[in-house]
Amino acid sequence: MRATLLLQARTNSSRLPGKVLLPVGGTPLVVLAALRAGNTGHRVIVVTSREASDDALCDVLKNWNIDYYRGELENTLKRFVDALYGVPDDHIVVRLTGDNVFPDGSFIDELLEDFAARDLSYLGCGGEASGLPYGVSAEVTRAGYLREAHGQAETAFDREHVTPRVIERFGRTLFEGYRALNMSQYRCTVDTLDDYLRVCRLFSATEHPEQVPLSTLLERLKTASPEIVTPTSARRMVLGTAQFGLTYGITNTSGRPLQEQVDALVRTAIANGVQYIDTARAYGESEPVVGKALSGGWDSRTTIITKLSPLDDCPADASPDVVQAFVERSVYQSCRALNKPCLDVLMLHRAEHLTAWGGSVWEALSDLKLRKVIGRLGVSVQSPEEAFSALDVETVQFIQLPFNILDYRWDAVIDKISQVRRRRPLVIHARSALLQGLLTSSQVDLWLRACCSNAADVIDWLHAKAAEYANGDIVELAVRYVLSQSWIDGVVIGVEATDQLVDNLRKSGLESWTDNRIGSIIADRPRVPLETLNPATWKKSND
Repeated sequence: MRATLLLQARTNSSRLPGKVLLPVGGTPLVVLAALRAGNTGHRVIVVTSREASDDALCDVLKNWNIDYYRGELENTLKRFVDALYGVPDDHIVVRLTGDNVFPDGSFIDELLEDFAARDLSYLGCGGEASGLPYGVSAEVTRAGYLREAHGQAETAFDREHVTPRVIERFGRTLFEGYRALNMSQYRCTVDTLDDYLRVCRLFSATEHPEQVPLSTLLERLKTASPEIVTPTSARRMVLGTAQFGLTYGITNTSGRPLQEQVDALVRTAIANGVQYIDTARAYGESEPVVGKALSGGWDSRTTIITKLSPLDDCPADASPDVVQAFVERSVYQSCRALNKPCLDVLMLHRAEHLTAWGGSVWEALSDLKLRKVIGRLGVSVQSPEEAFSALDVETVQFIQLPFNILDYRWDAVIDKISQVRRRRPLVIHARSALLQGLLTSSQVDLWLRACCSNAADVIDWLHAKAAEYANGDIVELAVRYVLSQSWIDGVVIGVEATDQLVDNLRKSGLESWTDNRIGSIIADRPRVPLETLNPATWKKSND
């Protein structure tokens, strides 16, 4: 089956400028991607822009006898359509990118066979269902569907990402031929300097890099990725970073990790699929420490959630202009500390600030969002009552709430979350899955400090359930219980050491328990005082 392979490329990449021209195995990256994709005979056309910044790219392609088409920089979809001029509507088209050199002709042939065998209109490959690393991706459709998508495109997103309209019409059917390989947490794209150096190593001492089979490269990638410690992606773990800026947690005896330790922890978490990192202005030095750990392009591989200052120094009678000044100070301090021009997600640290000062805080944040200083807005809540208030605000897209295996308060909120999700995007993250480490402790005095009058019964229950359902591991019991809740998208887990992180990454990738199993676990759960579920009410160690 013949197809035209359209490989999009440009030189003005923001994170690694000119990356498509960098040499890999003696061959420019974009050239290697084109040669590998076409090594079973398919025609490859590199689609780039007619901007002067891409003149050198076209010169390189010309020297290597690679076909190319130049079109509008800001309209990738139109570039694709124009590059297909004269091609019949039913002609098959494969979309590739110039920073991914792993896909080869044999892999593309497999995609095309699946596309034909299932009589599809769209086939994608990528993500966890593919079983393949990030960077082994492609999309298959027909020329006529791209033309229709171009005629219907209304947003910059449609024009930049090429296929959203096609997927909207035909659905997102995925190629799963490598699902059993289970390598979706690996990475072989070239987006940062670290990525580039790794890909160079994988192709080093290779005489004909354009002919190396995909299977060989995947084996090399496994060997070259010792930081991958999870058999499945830990994408539902959210890395909590209070420990990086404060001596945090009732069981913490080691204090704050050093910057080099934080660097390793953050990057290992990201490499194993962690998609969100949670910090706050109130977490001491956490923001600048996280910002340093994410330098060198690592910030492009994750989403940072930070929280507004608690605004303790803002006068109770402050005018809207004064409140706005306090809000902007906090937001721009976060930007500076994290070394980011804008914040991915900004949450209120206190839900009461939704309405405090006559709503001036939320108005100021909404204005900053309109000005693109903030991407998405959210609220960190302490109770179901606060959650209900946050869910009623249409512009709230993230909610973080405390939830753990002992917490019985949230049943009424779950139905509300489902209702809201039918109307708008909403992400729910749970924190305190280990109740600041208390759940792992057998020290009755710590439980009594946490206002738990039935401490011995609770400790015995946790140990019994861990023995029955989690091989005696209370951390696994607690984390797996939270992640088995279908209404929770991620769980915030803080770490202080590498072995602790690795353990939590592995537990976060475990299969979810069924509703029946969850019901069995909590059927005889002891009821703890409300104060035990709220660390703010716990007694100090010297009380």
